[in-house]
Amino acid sequence: MQPEFSFYDLTIQKTLSFVKVDLERDVSLLHKWQQQPYVIPYWKLDVSFEEYRKHLETFLADQHQTLYLGLIDGVPMSYWEAYWVKGDVVENCYEPHPEDQGIHLLIGVEAFIGKGYALPLLRAIVHFQFLSKGTEKVIAEPDIRNEKMIHVFEKCGFEKVKAIELPDKTGMLMYCHRETFERRWKDVFQTVTT
Repeated sequence: MQPEFSFYDLTIQKTLSFVKVDLERDVSLLHKWQQQPYVIPYWKLDVSFEEYRKHLETFLADQHQTLYLGLIDGVPMSYWEAYWVKGDVVENCYEPHPEDQGIHLLIGVEAFIGKGYALPLLRAIVHFQFLSKGTEKVIAEPDIRNEKMIHVFEKCGFEKVKAIELPDKTGMLMYCHRETFERRWKDVFQTVTT
């Protein structure tokens, strides 16, 4: 698996990598992750393998987003949807800039939960999104009930904006501005490769 983005995080002393999702290689693993009891309430994709495969095919064909596996020291353990706000349902919930990006994530391997990895991974992918020079803001809209994830977003540099109604949930719209992010994490990103 060739990473799209990889870097060594000194704070946790591990290599974080993001690899583009491949349908044939990853569909079984991602379907398994969607069946986790702690994932189901927020993703609502506890469907049959055939249904999930169709869902993933559709998402992979969607040009406004890119799907990634997140790896720690080479072990796939998380799933990420990095998207352009333009073309997404959330663009109707605020006044987006044409280069705004957004992020969705889940930790798929329970052994990695509660170990402090969500923040370094989120920080890494937001840094990756800010490598796009026109992007000055990355947004998130976690389920308003998902207080743990909202807290992780806040620690990363996101701020709560407002509750928004989306087709599948009530989300908490959150913004992370480039200036805030770079000021907060300027010492972290020393060894970056793309």
